[in-house]
Amino acid sequence: MPTVNESVADAASREGAGVWARRSATEASSRLQQVFLSRGQSADHRAVLRPARQIPAAGKRRSDRQGESSQRQSSNKRTRRDTEPGSNIEGETLSEVKNIMKVVHQKIPQQDNKLNKFLRRKINDLETDKREVVGVFGRTGAGKSYLINTVIGERKLLPSGSVNACTSVMIKVEANEQNSKYEADIEFITKEEWEYEVSKNVPRESADRERDEDEESDRKDIEEKLSVLYGEDWKNKSLEELMDDKYFKEIPEFLQTERKMLTGQTAEELSKKLVIYTKSKSKVKAKGWYWPLVKCVTIRVPDNDLLKHVTLVDLPGNGDRNKSRNKMWKTIVGSCSTVWIVAVINRAAGEPEAWEILNSACSFMGNAGQCQQIHYICSKSDESSDDPDLSSTSSDFILKRNQEAKEEVRKEFSEQNEVTKYFNDESFKVFTVSSYEFRRKRFLHPDETEIPELQEFLQGLNDCHSVTLNYVKGALGILSLIQGARRTDGADIKTAVCTELEQKMKDALNKVENSMKETQQAFKECLSEGVRKSESSWETNLTSVIKPENMSGSAFHQTLKCIVQHDGAYKPKKGKLINLNMKLSSCLTQSIDDKFKKTFPNEGECGQFNGVLDLFSLNTKTMIKNTKYKDVELQLMFLSTEEDKIKTKLHKIIRDRKKTIYSSLTTTIETSMQECYDVAKQIKGQGSLEKIRTTLTNHVRESKDVMFQKAKDVMLNKLRDLMREILEDLEEMQESIELTLKTDDVSIPDVENELEMVKNHYEELKRGPDEEPLICTN
Repeated sequence: MPTVNESVADAASREGAGVWARRSATEASSRLQQVFLSRGQSADHRAVLRPARQIPAAGKRRSDRQGESSQRQSSNKRTRRDTEPGSNIEGETLSEVKNIMKVVHQKIPQQDNKLNKFLRRKINDLETDKREVVGVFGRTGAGKSYLINTVIGERKLLPSGSVNACTSVMIKVEANEQNSKYEADIEFITKEEWEYEVSKNVPRESADRERDEDEESDRKDIEEKLSVLYGEDWKNKSLEELMDDKYFKEIPEFLQTERKMLTGQTAEELSKKLVIYTKSKSKVKAKGWYWPLVKCVTIRVPDNDLLKHVTLVDLPGNGDRNKSRNKMWKTIVGSCSTVWIVAVINRAAGEPEAWEILNSACSFMGNAGQCQQIHYICSKSDESSDDPDLSSTSSDFILKRNQEAKEEVRKEFSEQNEVTKYFNDESFKVFTVSSYEFRRKRFLHPDETEIPELQEFLQGLNDCHSVTLNYVKGALGILSLIQGARRTDGADIKTAVCTELEQKMKDALNKVENSMKETQQAFKECLSEGVRKSESSWETNLTSVIKPENMSGSAFHQTLKCIVQHDGAYKPKKGKLINLNMKLSSCLTQSIDDKFKKTFPNEGECGQFNGVLDLFSLNTKTMIKNTKYKDVELQLMFLSTEEDKIKTKLHKIIRDRKKTIYSSLTTTIETSMQECYDVAKQIKGQGSLEKIRTTLTNHVRESKDVMFQKAKDVMLNKLRDLMREILEDLEEMQESIELTLKTDDVSIPDVENELEMVKNHYEELKRGPDEEPLICTN
């Protein structure tokens, strides 16, 4: 009589054996059609969610327009894989293997010995998920929201409008994996932050004096926020009255520092509820719009495969004057693996705001981030097609104009010196899209709108991080270890292999450590030169910020006050970000920029720190193929998956830590300047402009011999800490070797059936129904 656990395992085996065979391409296509039709769209409008094995380079998709009709026919005949990545098939496989591992976890004896604790921990650690973040930038009216709606297949999710109605807060869009509702998670700034923003930005003294341009822009900005929140009666209220709880009774979450949740059965229903939290609308007479208090909104969309492992973020252009919002902005930009810059096609190459966004954000995306690609998206590519003078050949006109726009944008990119320090031509792609034409298909085939290419790109991001594959691979390793530990024979070969692997590990760790020490020394030399240059050019760098050329004192007075009020970094309503801390640290960052990019590249090629992981190898994959090690094959399989898992973990640690290492130069300068900023904030009255300048100048002059050296030391210490962590994590393999090859335990369960089932699943996932591997190396 089989046990309950054995019955579960047998059932999972029978179900798993036919999981791929039960699904046909027709069924997969039908599922997609049903999803699209349920959202009010015809399937042919969305029949472009093709698997992204290779993403075509922008601008090369339709370089030859001859024989266009035959290309369209060919495009329509493209075949799908039997299963879309991230589809229900992978979901079922993941669910089956998770159930198997739950059963195995329950089978492990409760005795608290070292092996049992090790196995339970490894099973619990199988749950891993990685999300790719795509940041979307663009000026008001460029069509960001409409683009996102179209790409993910939602007509009325994000608010879209013109110059007078736009998204005003950071909005994340991701998949809802928990239920079938549309959900919005709203995070507010704190009440204290709002009080500070109101008190520091409303000019209540000397209201009739002449204001400079920045101050006037700030005044209008805060007045708009106050008007949409309080109505027009705010003008007669004191700060204390404006902070009365009665104004926030409709959003108690704001007062309680909690998040507000909104739900809807449809995208349109949620959007209507969400509009007062996300939309800026000029000349609003009625009060009760709460977007000035919102820090970020996370929208979760049900049944959307494109968002399973991808988060799209609709971002403001250059950060925010609110500290917490600006900190979140920097964090999100630094987490983007891809950035979309959206600009209207009729002025795409000459769009100053788009290039300004790119220039101001590139350092956060590059050395202080993990961005691998920039997609410059020329929107509204079909807008000239409404010209009544155009003949039926307007499609040719649009396509020709699109190609010209791409060439102009690429030429402009090559002239962006600040951006090209971090990103080369290979990482910069140009798209010409028409969301509107993609839906109506009046002049262009859907492929020619290039919306499908963006969808392919997102699908590719999902493919490369298969949660199913990672989980199944880890489960296979653990089951191999369990079954191998049950064997009591082959003691001699276990001892010999253990000795061999321990020596390999010792040699590999030495290579890793020596390589990292060389990198540390190279950075030390670069930074020493950076310190020398900083100490000799500090006055020039400081003066360029606090006393800019071609700007009179009176015109710059309020701007300088805002710089010190915001601790050295200030973003005017119009114009570029002003960052004194970044300017003072510029010689330091410039001294390491090239070395840092090679050491911590965002691209696939590994530099010295990422590359050190390639130096560490126990060569278990080769040993598995050798019949000499047949008796320890299962143990070697576990060690192989364990090595891969540790390297994956370290890749993530290196990627995340490098951002704080690079940023530490500027943050250390900011910390050293903080006392000076606090003093300068208190300076008021006649002659305050020169007094602030003198205060800043004296502080830097007195601290320059310490400040720049300290920034260097902090960065080197952070590098040293990362080196130590890498070595410690790699040393964890020693425990795995010992438990794998020095432990026999017949009391642990027999998992031969489970091992075979999971092995079959793994081989199917690797192979896929079209014989192409799903494993990604990055």
